[in-house]
Amino acid sequence: MRPLLLAVSLAALAACGPPPERFAAPLAPSGERVAVGVRSIEVRQVSLPSYALDEEIWIETAEGALVPLEGQLWADDPVRGMTLELARQIRAITGARVASEPWPFDDLSEARVEVRADRFVAGADGRFHISGQYFAVDSERGRDRSADFAVSAPIPPESGLPGIAAARAAAVRDLARLIARDGL
Repeated sequence: MRPLLLAVSLAALAACGPPPERFAAPLAPSGERVAVGVRSIEVRQVSLPSYALDEEIWIETAEGALVPLEGQLWADDPVRGMTLELARQIRAITGARVASEPWPFDDLSEARVEVRADRFVAGADGRFHISGQYFAVDSERGRDRSADFAVSAPIPPESGLPGIAAARAAAVRDLARLIARDGL
């Protein structure tokens, strides 16, 4: 009975085709430090547009349509991945104690950052685009800031999906730098 079960399982797997490929966004070099007036920052869960909520990697066609790349997935849930990526970059850029929500420390964070993206896609122009609005709340100084943002990073030609992942990482780094410089 066991050999039959194994044969049926292997046949079912073979019929499904090859497993999808998964691509992780590497951590882009953070560059120079940005001084901020807070010692601790909570990064709220990033809000992404509905098409970007799935693990599929989306690209923009020359006609402006957004389409998923079949069988090509992000290595992590995009919301979780971008939230963690943004927190790591803000920590590296500012030197502050930074964590994504829920805040894991006993004391409350001095500041809070929230990002609501309306675009998160590899563009037809050869750049990875992230745009939307960010909110930075400095509880200690009673200062709230918000701003629209649009960051993009070039996708190296002939680099394929690893290039898209690297461009995404660079765009997240640039967003973190923008928030640190102008929001915190």
